[in-house]
Amino acid sequence: MKRAATIILNRNLPKPTDLLYEHLNKYDKEWTDVYVLEAGSEPENLSQYCTWDIREPDIIEHGLRYGRGMNLGLLKLFNSGKWKSYDAFFLLTNDTELNKCATIKPLLDILDAHPRVGILSPCSKKWGERHLIGKGSTKYFWFIHNHAFFLRRQMIESIMEENNPTLMDFIFDGSNFRGYLTESELIAKGYANDWASAITTKVFAEENESYLLEKSELIRTESFEENLKLYIDEGKSWVKRKYGFNSHWTMQQYVKSFYDAFFQHHPSLEKYRI
Repeated sequence: MKRAATIILNRNLPKPTDLLYEHLNKYDKEWTDVYVLEAGSEPENLSQYCTWDIREPDIIEHGLRYGRGMNLGLLKLFNSGKWKSYDAFFLLTNDTELNKCATIKPLLDILDAHPRVGILSPCSKKWGERHLIGKGSTKYFWFIHNHAFFLRRQMIESIMEENNPTLMDFIFDGSNFRGYLTESELIAKGYANDWASAITTKVFAEENESYLLEKSELIRTESFEENLKLYIDEGKSWVKRKYGFNSHWTMQQYVKSFYDAFFQHHPSLEKYRI
């Protein structure tokens, strides 16, 4: 039985989706099952590896974005009877590009070596964090901005909605449509339940932003500039409504309070602190 499940989210970009699927099938076939969730893609733009074709009218018009899309993919696996067979879930947007080597096995090895890590992110070669981490190493963080998360199943089970979960609430808050501070909220939930978040330089993942910059019309989303404005404006309203503040920095302090408390409870892990 394969230890991990990978979910790739696609919306009208079959070529990069197929390439990502084929990359994982080439380098990580032994370690992961790969599932492709189509978020309202046109029939001619479906990945040839499509697992779930979601075609409700609202989703066709607006898509799912990361939070709702991953909620739905995880929920489908949860209801499939396969959930308990997986140790971890790799959540990827289709603009993720991986190195030409195995990715899943090193991530699983890190989870095995770090039993309190619930959220693991490959580093990007463009991030300054890689200098804090060092070559081929792993450190625990309180902020990660990424759409390539490797999540331990037990961590998901500690934070998931258990009563009638939907695409709006499985682990991500679907009312936060564009995902403003989604990563921070997930990390806070992890640390609040005694699960650390880590970045590793043992594997790398990059986001190819050219798809959003050049193919927004095909994806049927707003332009990069308009989407960024809506991301911030709608996101500030969401975080103020939910948490009572709208400052990005206040949210970071909120998450860091859980991060600091984690090391008070686990002083032996202080060497992984940044």
